[in-house]
Amino acid sequence: MNKTINIAPTSRVEGHGKVSLQLNESGELIDARFHVMEFRGFEKFCQGRKVWEMPRITTRACGICPISHHLASAKACDDLFGVQIPLTAQLTRELLHMGQIVHSHALHFYYLAAPDFLFPGLEAKRNVLGVNEKSPDLVKQAIELRKMGQESNQIIGGKAIHPVTALPGGISKPLTHEEVQTLKGYFQRALDLSLSGLSLAKNIFDDNREFILNYANLNTNFLGLVKKGKMEMYDGNLRLINPHGETLEEFNPSSYLEHIGERTEDWSWLKFPFYKKQGWPDGIYRVGPLARINAADEISTPKANELLHEFREKYGRYPGHTLLFHYARLIETVYAAERALEILDDSNLITNNFRQKLKIQGGEGVGVIEAPRGTLIHHYEADDTGSITKANLIVSTIGNNPSMNQAVLEVAKDHIKGGEEELSEEVFNRIEMAIRAHDPCLSCATHAIGQMPLHCTVYNHEGKKVSEHVKD
Repeated sequence: MNKTINIAPTSRVEGHGKVSLQLNESGELIDARFHVMEFRGFEKFCQGRKVWEMPRITTRACGICPISHHLASAKACDDLFGVQIPLTAQLTRELLHMGQIVHSHALHFYYLAAPDFLFPGLEAKRNVLGVNEKSPDLVKQAIELRKMGQESNQIIGGKAIHPVTALPGGISKPLTHEEVQTLKGYFQRALDLSLSGLSLAKNIFDDNREFILNYANLNTNFLGLVKKGKMEMYDGNLRLINPHGETLEEFNPSSYLEHIGERTEDWSWLKFPFYKKQGWPDGIYRVGPLARINAADEISTPKANELLHEFREKYGRYPGHTLLFHYARLIETVYAAERALEILDDSNLITNNFRQKLKIQGGEGVGVIEAPRGTLIHHYEADDTGSITKANLIVSTIGNNPSMNQAVLEVAKDHIKGGEEELSEEVFNRIEMAIRAHDPCLSCATHAIGQMPLHCTVYNHEGKKVSEHVKD
């Protein structure tokens, strides 16, 4: 009989998921899947709420990337009401976004991902305490880098975790001259730390080059925002390229439904997006740091662009190696700090024109932003009273769901060839690394189609299953 072995829960990721390894009676691998069984249901319980409440409600989808939801939601509201927000508001929102990129990327690489490279085969050391023991200076820099991101978010967003300043039509208040000076100090320090951290991290990538190049090199499309061909985080067109760098589509985000479809499977609450013209599974695409730097021709800030070219000299123009998400993440951290400093020097950042008046109306609006984990889409439909009648969220993690499953399967195939005797803790961790590379945020990515069934299994005191009940 076939046998299923579960890795549950997956560790060092946001939210709860598991990996199932299906073996045949000879112990050979048949299939491997990444299951996400959390349920949040934001798409459903947003119905009936007023449009202008959405930027505050949707931040609660996540405590890791609430700013992304806050801003994507505000952009969808702007689109629904048909307003062009003032430049001051756009710059302030983008500045808030840069603070989140710094904070989120620093958290992921130094706390969650780096231990995998520094302590192969040492389970007890694979955490931030182990990193601190081996490289205390690196951990101190990571902590301070996170702090710079959070402190800036506090000033710009009103709250460090669930911001409140982005509103339909603009922002609630502009920055003061004193706040701008403080923020310049924060982001200059963030730039210094991100460059120093990347310099140290390069040694990690160089030491593990062979492993990186032979680990889950996937053949997928890539999707990311661009503006005049350059990488963009806040605004622009969506560019979809194939694994060879050929542009399949470049389109206004508001027309995403013409290009992106979503598939569901009964073994995961996460949906499976794909490019409609290629269909499933040929149209699988990836989002996030690696996808963004592959889809873009250049990066607009000088230091990050220099790092991008160095990266391409090492790994090629359109690399598909899963673990290179980490390298790309560190390049983006430099970009975020540089871009923030550019915004802080813009004279349009502090003006009295920071919000447009709105007229309540029905319609629909789409807001798209590049969250730390990838392309985030908010799409609302509302009636004439401004009440939401339908909401669709394609969260960044959902965009990477097909590729995470592909990567899990590829790694499992590479490490499980001779039966169950190969199933060690180190093999399990190698499989989990494929998930961690995508930096998934599972709790904000789970939504359901239709009614969620109640599944109850009863076990006796000996751990044997007594009965099972399923109610649709």
